[in-house]
Amino acid sequence: MATEGTLTASEYITHHLTFNTKAIGEGAFWAINIDSLVMGVLLGIISMALIWMVARKATAGVPSKGQAFVELMFGFIDDQVKNIFHGDRHAFIAPAALTVFIWVLVMNSMDFLPIDVMAHFIYAPLGIHEWRSVPTSDINTTFALAIAVWILMIYFGIKVKGFGGWIHELFTAPFGSKVWVWPANFLFNIIEYISKPLSHSLRLFGNMYAGEVIFLLLGLLASTSVTGVFFGALLGAGWSIFHILIVGLQAFVFMMLTVVYLSMAHEGH
Repeated sequence: MATEGTLTASEYITHHLTFNTKAIGEGAFWAINIDSLVMGVLLGIISMALIWMVARKATAGVPSKGQAFVELMFGFIDDQVKNIFHGDRHAFIAPAALTVFIWVLVMNSMDFLPIDVMAHFIYAPLGIHEWRSVPTSDINTTFALAIAVWILMIYFGIKVKGFGGWIHELFTAPFGSKVWVWPANFLFNIIEYISKPLSHSLRLFGNMYAGEVIFLLLGLLASTSVTGVFFGALLGAGWSIFHILIVGLQAFVFMMLTVVYLSMAHEGH
């Protein structure tokens, strides 16, 4: 493999956007992006461990800064869920929303790591030449998260309404229970069920992938000349500040859609 100093702009971007992929079985039809899987699981464990450590040290007196921050985040998420879901939110919905928000936020935040520094000083010494640090810039990760929410949505729909009630709703909502509108109702509901995981996953993936590409382009600009270094650093600082909003906002939007979809599953049309 050519060193990054000899790569063209196209090769440089392609190199940093290449996954560490492991084929499964013959023909390589199935494959796993090892980097996305490892980073996603690792970041999930780390984020939950940090929350557990803060909760373990929580006191009823004057809270520490870490405890105050976690309590503020807990209260914020709980208020958002309360405004949407009117059942027993603490049984599952609120904890699930908190888990989704923290996990997606931490995965998104990996986009702030300097790509070339990580490649040269972390991954290269380990013999890793292709490694994507941002799991949510992989469409497989965002689809996996969205499909998990989709399965929960179906599960709660059947649990609350019964299997017969859930099937009945597929054919009688939203246009009524007349036999001649059953096909339209069924088609409408199938489109809705298909569009939810698509929009849920693609929104997060598109924003994080675009952010990663922009960071790469700014890095290329900085490598062109002294002027490029100046403007690359200036634009990079500006984009990093703006990207903080994107990272947090996309985690919030993904969490809110999760709550909305699970809330809809508990309600009828």
